[in-house]
Amino acid sequence: MAFSSGLVGGAFSSLLKWCLRVEQSGLRILGLSPWSPGPALAVQGPISCPFPDVHSDDKDSAPGFMDSIFWMAAPKNRRTIEVNRCRRRNPNKLIEEKTNVDVCPECGHLKLKHVLCGYCYEKVQQETHLIRKEIKAKEGGPFRAPTKETVVLYDGEKARSEDEEKRVIERSRKRPLWFAY
Repeated sequence: MAFSSGLVGGAFSSLLKWCLRVEQSGLRILGLSPWSPGPALAVQGPISCPFPDVHSDDKDSAPGFMDSIFWMAAPKNRRTIEVNRCRRRNPNKLIEEKTNVDVCPECGHLKLKHVLCGYCYEKVQQETHLIRKEIKAKEGGPFRAPTKETVVLYDGEKARSEDEEKRVIERSRKRPLWFAY
């Protein structure tokens, strides 16, 4: 029984019928009967959905693509607007108000109390990127850097006595307020 669902099902069903006709005519040209054991058309498909046997009343039609699909359950009745709204606006699904929001003491933007301020962190990332560029320019690459602690000195700063053994990177700008020494 051939079952076609729209354009795709009908096109696949007619393609399958055409392939079977081409196979049978090719077997006749070779002198074999179409149902003798010999070369056959192989169709790749899932093992869990084999094509069903052709019914005795429909000998001319090939099995359809939709014959072997397991049909899923569909709802009998439509959900009402009230039921949908109750489900969507359930208090468990609503977004809760945040009570742990605080003002960043450095820049004044809002942030969560237990989280770093995003704006300040972005400034730190940019400054760190510039420091790394200077380290790369000074030492010729990341793999040639000595395994020492690094000290960053800005304009107007001098190395302390404890910084003599450390690697010193000098920046030609004023130290940012948020970048402690």
